[in-house]
Amino acid sequence: MFEYFPTGPYTWNLGVVATLNSGGLIDEVDRACRPIKDAANAGEDAGTPDFLRAWTALTDQLVAQAEDAEKAGHVRTAGQLYFRASNYLSQAERMLSHSDPDRLPTYRRMLEIAQKAFDTHSPRVSRVAVPYEGTTLPAYFSQAPGEGPHPVIVLVNGLDSTKEHMYSSSHWEELAARGISCLMLDQPGTGEALRLQGLTARIDTEVWAGAAVDYLETRDDVDTSRIGIVGWSLGGYYAPRAAAFEKRFALCVAWGANHDWGAVQRRRKEREGERPVPHYWSHVLWVWGKDGDENNLDAFLDFADDVNLEGVVEQITVPFLIAHGENDRQIPLAMAHRSYEQAVNSPKRELRVFTPEEGATEHIGLDHLPHVSTFVADWVADTFAELAR
Repeated sequence: MFEYFPTGPYTWNLGVVATLNSGGLIDEVDRACRPIKDAANAGEDAGTPDFLRAWTALTDQLVAQAEDAEKAGHVRTAGQLYFRASNYLSQAERMLSHSDPDRLPTYRRMLEIAQKAFDTHSPRVSRVAVPYEGTTLPAYFSQAPGEGPHPVIVLVNGLDSTKEHMYSSSHWEELAARGISCLMLDQPGTGEALRLQGLTARIDTEVWAGAAVDYLETRDDVDTSRIGIVGWSLGGYYAPRAAAFEKRFALCVAWGANHDWGAVQRRRKEREGERPVPHYWSHVLWVWGKDGDENNLDAFLDFADDVNLEGVVEQITVPFLIAHGENDRQIPLAMAHRSYEQAVNSPKRELRVFTPEEGATEHIGLDHLPHVSTFVADWVADTFAELAR
């Protein structure tokens, strides 16, 4: 993996790589990061305010350029600038502690920039609301071009990503090029659902996933017989669990096989393996609605033991792809093999391991994200085509 900060931290280097592989430009990233190289040596937690300031300054510069371009009638140029600005700001926001006073204002600004990017860069992407237990789940819907109805993928977050990260990844664009729409969902415990609505994660992911299917079934541009679910990182638990018990899904992809998330947490407590974000335990407890339990981590780990796919993957009865990096420093490769070996009732199960020789070998392939993205999109397109015969 390209490591901009030679002495770490891993979380910062992962953020840089994710940004570059989601449409960021190396000159812009370098200009943001060069002044904070020394701050990186202070550690991932202590340096996050410096990270935010540097990346916010870059965002400010791009937004100002985009506004000037819009005034001059250069909509395409403005769109490219807004798109990259949303990418940079989303990575900066991801690093903050949830108690940081800058977090919510930064996230609200990111929502505004993303909407400007839709208007000028991605007009086929729109904001939608998925009805869910007396409220709604925020989402972005990418409509595939051409005559419908189209098959659709529900794309779900991991522990710390947001629908804005999904948008920046351009996976929705790869799907659209193959005639597939995409619902980029902030499910409970992630993104806007967590930050602005206080909806925390739940083990029974089929509940909110079923709500997403209910919503898609109301749209006349969706082929309701071909709705799939794809989840990256912790989504590698969320999506298979949903597909196991929500039988309206036609296929499932674990983009990173999070077969036993509880075991991963116990490893992290022992300082084994890497963490995805600074302020890690505070973030995890926030996601799961256990805020304030920092002094009772053992009780949380007992709870986390139930976030696993033992006895669950066997219930998947649709095509199932597991995509995993051989050098994933967060989730051991053995978990990908466990998910594959236990998916005995899937009519089409496949394990794709990305090697160091080809790239995309780190966590969810962030070191070569387009390589995984196109593989997943091709597999989804091929599988939907098979299901249509």
